Amino acid sequence: MNITATPITAALAGAFSAAVWPLLWSRFGGETGDSAGLVIATLLAIALPAHLFVVGLGRAGQDASRTLDTALLRRIASWLLAAAAVTVTGVTL
Repeated sequence: MNITATPITAALAGAFSAAVWPLLWSRFGGETGDSAGLVIATLLAIALPAHLFVVGLGRAGQDASRTLDTALLRRIASWLLAAAAVTVTGVTL
């Protein structure tokens, strides 16, 4: 399966993570929460979507030179902006 990361997929991943996180925190988080469950939930709700839909699978086709990956920076910015927008509006699933 080839998943191509775009700014739209990055924004959707950020919105999903921001909407799901309050539910996961209330279920697994807090001072008396299940820390192993919170780690697994964090991996599944934040790290996995970020890796798949922001960073992407496969190589970008660039050489190993020290150039700035502006496409990746745009995807990271759209991921963070979408997550911030969902957080500010208070949308949860």
